[in-house]
Amino acid sequence: MREFVLINITGVDRPGLSAALVGVLAEGGASLLDISQAVIHGTLNLAVMLEQAPGVSSEALLERVKTAYATLDVTVRLQPLDLPAYEHWALAQRAPRYVLSLLTHGLSADHVHRVTGIANRHGLEVDRIDRLSGPAYLDSQAPATHGCVDILLKGVAHDAQALRAELLDAARDLGVDIALQADDLNRRHRRLAVFDMDSTLIQAEVIDELAKAYGVGERVSEITERAMRGELDFRASFKERMALLKGLDVSVLDEIGAGLRLTDGAEALFAGLRRLGYKTAILSGGFTYFARQVQARLGIDYVYANELQVEDGKCTGVAVEPIVDAQRKAELLRELAAREGVSLEQTIAVGDGANDLPMLALAGLGVAFRAKPLVKASARHSISTLGLEGVLYLLGVEDRLLS
Repeated sequence: MREFVLINITGVDRPGLSAALVGVLAEGGASLLDISQAVIHGTLNLAVMLEQAPGVSSEALLERVKTAYATLDVTVRLQPLDLPAYEHWALAQRAPRYVLSLLTHGLSADHVHRVTGIANRHGLEVDRIDRLSGPAYLDSQAPATHGCVDILLKGVAHDAQALRAELLDAARDLGVDIALQADDLNRRHRRLAVFDMDSTLIQAEVIDELAKAYGVGERVSEITERAMRGELDFRASFKERMALLKGLDVSVLDEIGAGLRLTDGAEALFAGLRRLGYKTAILSGGFTYFARQVQARLGIDYVYANELQVEDGKCTGVAVEPIVDAQRKAELLRELAAREGVSLEQTIAVGDGANDLPMLALAGLGVAFRAKPLVKASARHSISTLGLEGVLYLLGVEDRLLS
């Protein structure tokens, strides 16, 4: 009769613990079916599932293992399994897998308790929890650190829409970011990332800054805000705002450009994306003049934005076609993906306004960044608590790999 055994070893980690076990198993001719090891703060957790060699009893195996570890200060537990139990386990490994990323400043037990409880109620089981962010520094003088843990889940959600809604509520209540993705090949093999510029890569809406310099700031800002919330058609609102800038002297452009501040985390994100081999693009409803400056600072490959028409050193107030609106952003994402030879599932889109929603929906990973409520509720994923570097966590990238 075939005999299966699960062995668990826990104790203070030291060199040779894993080798001692597999050495005993090799001598007994066992077949390894599964093996997992983790060391957490100096404590080893080693688990091995195996099929016994014919003629070797569980009792004899346990004695050999205990003898090998007699002087190593560990606990050995052996659990015999029958064939149905093994087949049940093997079948469970085929269940769909998901990654729930929990992004926050200062992780608490309550954060993990809340989200794992939600997952369990919707039919998902916790399979593993990994920390992606670096260790927290306890020195009171150290700057506040950001953090991310990935909670790997398995199973089939009873109601995916209800699960998402409950996770969104939890994120709001806890003041954290929560992202749930399928744990598939695309998650770690995306290749093209596109970004809105204003209020995403930079901490300003440039058209509002131009309007302030021209004395029409309040009128333009009000239109911009309503357009970003999705209350106004972007094309119509853009033309209306451009008309208010008619006669603006272009001498102010350099001054405004010099004062633009990158969003926190932008430099870290693009440095990481370059190391990972990504192509990047700005798809902006703002202006090419400023997008080129951001491109130079961050090393971005492509820029698509609106042209600021000038005659005799003055803005004409005319919106030059084609206007980079919501639909144009989605079209550009398709075109860039085709040009780079990648599928849309291998793309990332990041933006904050209602005019970004089509490209966020089209991309394999669409992220609403510090977005308006409508955009945050409509996008599949959002980041509000961390900076742009948080996008790397959604790709499964650990801090230590980029340090």
